[in-house]
Amino acid sequence: MFTGPPAAQAAAEPAAAGFHVRDGRLLDANGNDFVLRGVNHAHTWYTTRTTQALTDIKALGANSVRVVLSTGDRWTKNDTADVANVVSQCKANRLVCVLEPHDTTGYGEQSGAVSLSKAVDYWIEVQNAVKGQEKYVILNLGNEPHGNTGYAAWTADTTNAITRMRAAGFQHTLMADAPNWGQDWTFTMRDNAPAVFAADPQGNTVFSIHMYGVYDTAAEVQDYLGRFVSRRLPIVVGEFGDAHSDGNPDEDAIMATAQQLNLGYLGWSWSGNGGGVEYLDMATGFDAGRLSPWGTRFFDGPNGIKQTSREASVYGSGGGGDTQAPTAPGKPTASDVTSTGARLAWPAATDDTGVTAYDVVRVDGTRETPVTTTATTGTTLTGLTPATPYTFAVYARDAAGNRSPRSATVAVTTADGPATGTCAVSYRLSDWGSGFNADVTIRNTGTREIKGWQLDFAFPGGQTLNSAWNAKAVQQGAQVRATPEQWTATIPAGGFVSFGINGSSTGGNGVPAAFTLNGAACAKS
Repeated sequence: MFTGPPAAQAAAEPAAAGFHVRDGRLLDANGNDFVLRGVNHAHTWYTTRTTQALTDIKALGANSVRVVLSTGDRWTKNDTADVANVVSQCKANRLVCVLEPHDTTGYGEQSGAVSLSKAVDYWIEVQNAVKGQEKYVILNLGNEPHGNTGYAAWTADTTNAITRMRAAGFQHTLMADAPNWGQDWTFTMRDNAPAVFAADPQGNTVFSIHMYGVYDTAAEVQDYLGRFVSRRLPIVVGEFGDAHSDGNPDEDAIMATAQQLNLGYLGWSWSGNGGGVEYLDMATGFDAGRLSPWGTRFFDGPNGIKQTSREASVYGSGGGGDTQAPTAPGKPTASDVTSTGARLAWPAATDDTGVTAYDVVRVDGTRETPVTTTATTGTTLTGLTPATPYTFAVYARDAAGNRSPRSATVAVTTADGPATGTCAVSYRLSDWGSGFNADVTIRNTGTREIKGWQLDFAFPGGQTLNSAWNAKAVQQGAQVRATPEQWTATIPAGGFVSFGINGSSTGGNGVPAAFTLNGAACAKS
């Protein structure tokens, strides 16, 4: 977020040097799973407010704070001594400190913004302030390092920044912001994240998406975050708010999805916003006793800080905190199996301080995919595909983030889907020659709901599928097959679901001649 100054889990593994990534998860130095639940604070513009701000943010339950710094290119530089003081204050308040230089914001589009290369120069200059603090500090390479101009350079620029940081001796977890003012509406970070992650010789990079007006529906939030989780790439929501000048972000979906997928989030921002976005202040006038509606929602509301934040185990008593993981939950059992869902239940795990959550995963050989998190010993799964075998297992977690060994697995095969009623498909094409978008709507014109669906059609020209949203889509030759996401799996009788696809073309674009849904022909509408 750029506001400028105001208008005048796996079981614990052997200890590492600091925060580190394993199998798509952020772990602390004790090897315990850590989920960021924090606030952004504009330190570089309000250096005299930081001491009280961090105290208040911690008192409200946050476990982390993302601190705005300046390289000196656009605002007054936060030098080595100042950065060291910020780190010391974070530690005194038992907060994990995410540090970010803000001068990179909107590079290529914002006047005066500097490159990620300049940000690395700054990190090297202040390195002594963070060296040895790997247990407590995460380094965010640069805030929103590309605007909507020149964003294609994000992959190379981010890769080069990571390479230089490692060559300079930084052992910290690094955080990489998305381009497009942090919102990645071009999917540049999403599609290139695997290559960027692979370029880190330590495999210790976390990706950060900023969710404002682009993410105004639950479907968009779930699709973006879910794609990282399914590829075991670490992702956090580094900024988001409840409103914005570019649209109305769905903060409820952002917080709920982060909790469901066990992902971190950091809300923007504590106080001091200017330039017309003062509504993003959580604390009015830096006063923790006067939380704004956004602040009240963020700290006290569903899936908010007070409900979900857990302090990093490195701040526990005796230096190591609670490092004892819960026992494995008992073997799950399945009941109420339908074509698209099932009920799982399992015997409780035990822990010396108490189990706070259970993580349900899908197991496919050596691969695990997070499914849901619950505080109870049972959950109802939805959005499964008809006539499909699944294997599930469960982990337990305690308040310190320690994760148990995995439970035994349970096999579930969903029932055949109900017969499909009649259907109609509309395919609204936005054509710009070498590329296209298509909005596809499937209408259930029958009298029975459709649970689980598969839509097949053929591209009429030399078109190549690039991506899809609100559905999963694959292409073989000219044939395209779309299947639902969890939230689009059911088409009510008389209702519809919609999804979108993006593609490129060498032979012109057109509307497919025919569509079949679960093998039955559909009318075109």
